[in-house]
Amino acid sequence: MAAKRVRLAQRRRAAGLSQEKLADHLGVERSTVVRWETAVTEPQPWVRPELARALKVTSDELQSLLDDITITEAAPSERLAHILEHPEQADLVTVAQLHERIRQLDEQYDQVPSVALIGSAGQVHGQVKLLRRNARNHRVRKALCEVEAEATIFMSQLVWDVSQRRDHTAPLAYLDEAVTAARHIRDSFTESYAVLRKSFVALYGENDPAKGVALAEHATEVAHQSSPSLEGLGWLHVAEGHAMAGEGGACEAALAHAETQFDRMHPDDIGAEYYTASEYNRMAGSCYLFLGQPQRAEPILQATATALDAKKKSQAIVFGNLTLSLIRQRKLDEARSAMHRTIDAVELTRGGGGLNVVFAAGRELRPWRQEPWVQDVQDRLLALMAAI
Repeated sequence: MAAKRVRLAQRRRAAGLSQEKLADHLGVERSTVVRWETAVTEPQPWVRPELARALKVTSDELQSLLDDITITEAAPSERLAHILEHPEQADLVTVAQLHERIRQLDEQYDQVPSVALIGSAGQVHGQVKLLRRNARNHRVRKALCEVEAEATIFMSQLVWDVSQRRDHTAPLAYLDEAVTAARHIRDSFTESYAVLRKSFVALYGENDPAKGVALAEHATEVAHQSSPSLEGLGWLHVAEGHAMAGEGGACEAALAHAETQFDRMHPDDIGAEYYTASEYNRMAGSCYLFLGQPQRAEPILQATATALDAKKKSQAIVFGNLTLSLIRQRKLDEARSAMHRTIDAVELTRGGGGLNVVFAAGRELRPWRQEPWVQDVQDRLLALMAAI
């Protein structure tokens, strides 16, 4: 395992200092600076004020740089095994290793079935909780709370997927845990995202638009100061909740709120990955489908399906909604092609959202069930159901 304080090294270079020059300035060996930047040691208290001045940062900013550790090799190690046997010895390097493991699993989310990830994610989640309960160092406990919140949100996502969005109790319990952890460390971004995911359960699991809208609106309020991107994503789900309730005017107003967030986004917005033009279009297309405007939804969904090629679970939902828009316009030749693409995507990922929408599209094909191509589709859906 290798660890680095990437931002600390970047700050040193931005200040125009090599490792040698910084060491000379501070009266320490170059190897000491190397050990700081590779997270082997930390600067002693007596040198920190001068180090902060050399890097042109405040003492709090320096502490943040020291706490930010990146793991470049996150394979299981003897060191981690030792820490898990002696959890009171947990340090920031251990935290970074577990954080990196969660990140690696999350990167696989859109490419593989959730059932293939849930075991590993659950193991890391349990390890993080164990260390957080036993860690003696305040900074380590705070960092573990951050990772616990992230791991818990991920677990809620996986559990809900594996249950095909039928089990609402377990995902909500995980999300409540994430909200508690985020509030404990005053992390408004993570709190907002956990609340937003609770709105997903209300909207797409419990089929309760009013509850979903209320939760999504709360998420936008919490995210307002920390992330325009996450606020924009929240407004998109407010819009979809209104669309599900048939409230066209309120839906359009929420979409307009969401669109304004693009102008507020900035390079430091940690939620930028969640909110893109493709995500906006995906949700807008879904809104128009709920509002009974399939002809308006179709071109948006057509363009979005290609743009989401790297996010297979989201792409499956888009293909499914596109299929529904085509069926409702009686464009059956195009619907046939879109339906097979939807099933292809769902077979690959088994995402709960994709499964729900593909079966919904299958039900809407019943008036044409005597058609040979519809029978082929139904055979594929039966096979998919048997494999779940």
